[in-house]
Amino acid sequence: MIKLIKRLSEAHGVPGNEDEIRSIIESELKGCCEIEIDVMGNLIAKRGNGKKKVMLAAHMDEIGLMVRHIDENGFIKFITLGGFFDQTLLNQPVVVHTKNGRIPGVIGSKPPHLMEEKERDKVVKAKDMFIDVGAGDSKAAKKLGVTIGDYITFDMPFKELKSGLVSGKSFDNRLGCAVMIEVMKTVKTNHTVVAVGTVQEEVGLKGARTAAFKIEPDVALALDVAPAGDFPGTKPEESRIKLGGGPVITVADGKGRGIITHPSVRDSLIAAAKKGKIQYQVEVGDGGTTDATAIQLTRGGVLSGVVSVPTRYIHTPVEVAGKKDVSDTVKLVVAYIESL
Repeated sequence: MIKLIKRLSEAHGVPGNEDEIRSIIESELKGCCEIEIDVMGNLIAKRGNGKKKVMLAAHMDEIGLMVRHIDENGFIKFITLGGFFDQTLLNQPVVVHTKNGRIPGVIGSKPPHLMEEKERDKVVKAKDMFIDVGAGDSKAAKKLGVTIGDYITFDMPFKELKSGLVSGKSFDNRLGCAVMIEVMKTVKTNHTVVAVGTVQEEVGLKGARTAAFKIEPDVALALDVAPAGDFPGTKPEESRIKLGGGPVITVADGKGRGIITHPSVRDSLIAAAKKGKIQYQVEVGDGGTTDATAIQLTRGGVLSGVVSVPTRYIHTPVEVAGKKDVSDTVKLVVAYIESL
């Protein structure tokens, strides 16, 4: 499974350009599922033919950037796709995806040697940053194949850390994709299970909305990551989620403007964890939300919940997660489906 996570993490796919991740999921599931790609680009993998439908949703897209302007000196200005804390962008290695292939670059900034004292205390905003691909001018950049609308991703390799931890880019939400793949390979149930690799979650939960409308599930789980707070500078009241604490069951997120998990789904997930002796954590989040929010509101409503892998430093190129938490998340989702 670690090889799968590495493959997914190092793949590239911003909102609207999830082809590479979709191909990986398709190659993993084509032997056990009926697969189709819908008009939005969602991958829909069906297993079984029972009366009840269980939907699993894991978004394939990662946060990224897009070329908006090439200046006369060949430097690239960009927009962000998804939620960023701008300081995490500075001085990161990136890849610009052009029609001519991938071009390496860096998000540059003025070094401290050239800064005035007041500049050093100033937070640089994304709109004031630029990407250097080594082009001498705009003509050279265009000759390399860089055009307006090209998407840009972080260039960060997957790493295994100590104590069973791993680090890489786009764990949000390639970990959810890995969990979904493993669940579909191992789950045993008389129900129909439909796994969806959704598109454009980071920019509005778009793929989940259209896929759920088509599938009409009886119950659905979004498989995602939850922000851990077990590092310096985070207060317990901000996040009690920790690595090694097991999969995270969401009660509510987005300050209630996201999902408020239906009690039957929440209680069944907790019961499945207890029965399977799987350590778990419970989350009440006031930040972002997941595909479950869109699925829940489809047609006449869908019983929905969220199961996540606890992850540090979400929405940065150096996200960190635990291998055991990932495998236990698979166990919990399988146990939940098989208990229905």
